[in-house]
Amino acid sequence: MDSATMQEKLLENGNSSESTKRKGGLRTMPFIIVNECLERVASSGILPNMIMYMRNVYGMPIAKGTSVIHTWNAASDILSIVGAFVSDSYLGRFLVISVGSFSSLLGLTFLWLTAMIPELRPSCEFLDCNSATAAQLAVLFLSMGLISIGAGCVRPCSIAFGADQLTIKERSTDERLLDSYFNWYYTSIAISTIIALSVIVYIQENLGWKIGFGLPALLMFISAVSFILGSPFYAKRKPGHSLLTSFAQVVVVAVKNRRLSLPDSNFDQYYQDCDSELMVPTDSLRCLNKACIKNPEPISNPDGSVSDPWSQCTVGQVESLKSLLRLLPMWSTGIFMMVSQGSFSTLQANTMDRRLFGDFKMPAASFNLIMVLTLSIIIPLYDRVIVPLLAKYFGLHRGFSNKTRIGIGLLFVCAGKATSVVVETMRRNAAIEQGFVDQPDAIIDMSVIWLFPEFILLGIAEAFNPVGQVEFFYAYFPKTMSSFAMALFTLELAAANVVGSVLVSMVDKFTSVGGKESWLSTNINRGHLNYYYALLTFMAIINYFYFLAISCAYGPAPGQTLEASPGKEEEQFDYREVPTS
Repeated sequence: MDSATMQEKLLENGNSSESTKRKGGLRTMPFIIVNECLERVASSGILPNMIMYMRNVYGMPIAKGTSVIHTWNAASDILSIVGAFVSDSYLGRFLVISVGSFSSLLGLTFLWLTAMIPELRPSCEFLDCNSATAAQLAVLFLSMGLISIGAGCVRPCSIAFGADQLTIKERSTDERLLDSYFNWYYTSIAISTIIALSVIVYIQENLGWKIGFGLPALLMFISAVSFILGSPFYAKRKPGHSLLTSFAQVVVVAVKNRRLSLPDSNFDQYYQDCDSELMVPTDSLRCLNKACIKNPEPISNPDGSVSDPWSQCTVGQVESLKSLLRLLPMWSTGIFMMVSQGSFSTLQANTMDRRLFGDFKMPAASFNLIMVLTLSIIIPLYDRVIVPLLAKYFGLHRGFSNKTRIGIGLLFVCAGKATSVVVETMRRNAAIEQGFVDQPDAIIDMSVIWLFPEFILLGIAEAFNPVGQVEFFYAYFPKTMSSFAMALFTLELAAANVVGSVLVSMVDKFTSVGGKESWLSTNINRGHLNYYYALLTFMAIINYFYFLAISCAYGPAPGQTLEASPGKEEEQFDYREVPTS
């Protein structure tokens, strides 16, 4: 290569490096945060009232409609894991967010068209709707599926994509910038949720479905376009290695090596990461240890890395998968915590007197807003008031342990669901006494304020349990897997929605045997929602005792102290010794 060509190459590399330095930074934040916030407002704004839309417009029974909504939520949560995997391993975050934004836009547009074009929905006379045709249901479900794909692409990648912009530029203040970014990001998400559950829901109820669905579609259009406009300024990292791929490799290699005998605890016989302190695998879940037995044939690159990861795994990979498996028992205790009764609460509120301030009526689908406001009050109250009091009088300088917070949340779930039994029994009796047994949409003489206590109790549960769970996951995972804690929580939400869908279908099927009125009848004045809530309360209590049994199997989390006295050195515990059951 001559000197002129070499100078051109150096100049080209220098320009490329200079171009990279100009990428990212705080100027990209408005594009990213606006994209995520408007996506949240659009998708969250249509969710609370969907049960009313499917019942009143599509003539769908409430049990079937509720199962559809649970399945829809589960699909969104599961696709979040898929979106994170695809972005990390193949396409990169920018492309996945772009695809997700336009998928959500397309889904919301289809949903808006079902309200605009009469042929896309069943014909109705008053509240008597014909059954939807297969084509009409296909358009409805297609719109919901596209929205789920969009949420699954945008939500897991957006916050990480924003952090990417701040880790490339202004490195001297990375930590301060990242802290500020995370604070503003989560604050904007909370504000978006409040807007979705108030403004969008109010518009749907008072201005109709055409405007109520058209506005979210418009907001999603702004979200997608604004994100694309920021493309020249983004720092776009190339996709790399995915933790999910690593887990799959451990399982595949362990199966391949299933006939091999485990060697003695000699580190020379196991394959280690170059920079890992783990020399030999732990004794628990020994069947997975076969994945990191050294292959007799050389399969490593000159730099020491594995050339074929589907034939040889490291000790670190094996121990990461074991960490996940050890957490599954505690993870399972939160599934029932997340099972929602929101669709039924919307139907209850729709039959009650919703006047709060003069003639202002609270939208029937806005009651989840009470939960959001409650946890927004409880979390800072706990951090700023309760923790200092616990430190002063009980020596608990970090407040309640994560397991205690999980347990407190589960107790409030029991209390909230028990309260819903009492309130629904009162509401149903009032409807029957006032002669509305065959008028499920009639407004009874009972204030909607009676629904507030159960939502406040569930809001307190949300303030304790999910935060405690995420802290627990972070404590027991090795540092290399800390980012997987939120993914595990997302999977829990998906599992909860699957359980909720199956539970609703089973209750509706078994309680309508022999031509009886189902507990979850479309006419809630003839059905028995109170019995269904009683079943949820019983299951919540059983789940709490299951949590106590599981909790006893775990030792203190890493970094927690056996004695809370100040000045004593914290005793560390090895996450690898957590029991598997």
